[in-house]
Amino acid sequence: MMKNKKMFGNFILIFTAAIWGMGFAWQRLGMEDIGPVTFTAAREIISAVFIGIVAFVINLISRWRGKGSDTPLRDNLKGGVICGTVLVAATLFQQMGIVYTTAGKAGFITAMYMLLVPILSFFVFRKKNTWLVWVAVFTGIIGMYFLCINERLMLTKGDALMCVCALLYSCHILCCDHFATKGEPVTISAIQFVTASVISVVLAFIFEVPSAQQVKIAILPILYCGIVSGGMGYTLQMVGQKFADPAPASIIMSLEAVFAVLGGAFMLHERMSIREVAGCVIMFAAIILVQIRLPDRKDKETSLSSG
Repeated sequence: MMKNKKMFGNFILIFTAAIWGMGFAWQRLGMEDIGPVTFTAAREIISAVFIGIVAFVINLISRWRGKGSDTPLRDNLKGGVICGTVLVAATLFQQMGIVYTTAGKAGFITAMYMLLVPILSFFVFRKKNTWLVWVAVFTGIIGMYFLCINERLMLTKGDALMCVCALLYSCHILCCDHFATKGEPVTISAIQFVTASVISVVLAFIFEVPSAQQVKIAILPILYCGIVSGGMGYTLQMVGQKFADPAPASIIMSLEAVFAVLGGAFMLHERMSIREVAGCVIMFAAIILVQIRLPDRKDKETSLSSG
């Protein structure tokens, strides 16, 4: 029974990775008729409504069962507002960057957050990493060179924006890890999407000229990114990680970058050069390496003593 639950969890996470990966192609399609900030605002509003309904139903069921949350509202609000602010910043840089690069490259560069999280944890929280993590980081830098650096040894505009996006997503993960233990994860998620939608709407009216006609034309990409990639993706991730083991789960989720390349190829007919493909392969190897956990000293001592 336990094995079946783990297989179910892994399947859900593969499906989630496919949803997120294909989302990059939909984001590029949406840019044909609407500005990046307006697109982000529309998708965040839809995600906020979807996650808000999910959070309301879950809280209603919990209260009906007599298991209501005793978490102070201020903790949920604080976590949701901070996470939402970082999330919308990451999403905006991603949406602006994807205008100038391919869906496949955008997916792999975004996946750099898996390499950046342990680096930020080391410098911000003084959390030590294994030698394998630093090997993965060095490998990732080589992959980034092949994938993004042009003949003049410079990042393109789109690639640079996506690098900022990856850094912000790393910060978002650290924020979520910090606040998830202090409040209700689903409630915090709902508040973060409300925060993201409010900020993006304000920015859309400042930097662009949003119109109902633009949203109507780009409605399919907006609905996909808002409901499927945003609402369903985050919900399925929570369900999948409930049953799957952490190490395989993180490796499975890294397949998002592979699905981004497939989505760009099938939906947008994008093609990569041999150099860019080599960069993708090297970066994918780095993403896998950074998630491999070496046994610590206590595990080795336990193994030796039991032997």
